[in-house]
Amino acid sequence: MFRIVTSLDDLIKVFIVRGIVFLEEQRVPYSIEMDEHEYRALHILGEIDAEPIASGRLRFCGEWAKLERIAVRKQYRNKGLGHQLVEYLLQVARQHGFRKYKMHAQVQLRDYYGKHGFKVQGDKFKEANIDHYLMIREDSN
Repeated sequence: MFRIVTSLDDLIKVFIVRGIVFLEEQRVPYSIEMDEHEYRALHILGEIDAEPIASGRLRFCGEWAKLERIAVRKQYRNKGLGHQLVEYLLQVARQHGFRKYKMHAQVQLRDYYGKHGFKVQGDKFKEANIDHYLMIREDSN
């Protein structure tokens, strides 16, 4: 269901999912959604029967793995797929030797990511004109 992107076709599918969720649903401008990290990040694709349904991105920033651009298409939500995607992102980060994770989580998803051990750090801030929190998680050894 989830895998690390290794082909241009898979990367296009990731960008399609993000376009649907972020550009269309959330009205994030393309100039903000796509950034200078696209070609250095590790992208994750979720598919069901070859249909792209979810995506995420990992960046490795010093001692932190940063989970970004987590998206699940609307018709596939509330089925546990988002939670599976977050766990997959954490698993991939661990396989790369990381034990500290951070993300910029939309405010309404604070409790959602809290179920994965993430805790809010600091005050609310705007990103892409949407309220976010910095959330972090650190695994013990």
